[in-house]
Amino acid sequence: MRNSSKIYKITFLNKGKVYEVFVKQVYQSDLYGFIEIEDYVFDERSKVVVDPSEEKLKAEFSGVKRSFIPIQAVIRIDEVEKSGTSKISSGDNITPFPVSLVGGKADTKDS
Repeated sequence: MRNSSKIYKITFLNKGKVYEVFVKQVYQSDLYGFIEIEDYVFDERSKVVVDPSEEKLKAEFSGVKRSFIPIQAVIRIDEVEKSGTSKISSGDNITPFPVSLVGGKADTKDS
């Protein structure tokens, strides 16, 4: 998925909230169970109206070169024509998919 002319909208869970960010690069990480996102794109069109949610995201990702997102936290990845407004919303209606990345042994006790 590496192509700097494309823009991706990534929706994922973080600390019980739903984050929606726009990036130019998204790909599978070398770290097992993670995706990497790079080159954040923030909406620069509306300088007059300030969205506090987007300002919070700008501050949180300021100076971040690359983020590693656990694959089970990803809700959706969309390729979009242009970036929109990044936002944080409540994750009240979303439950993370239960995934165990560590294999466990089944209990096989004989009765």
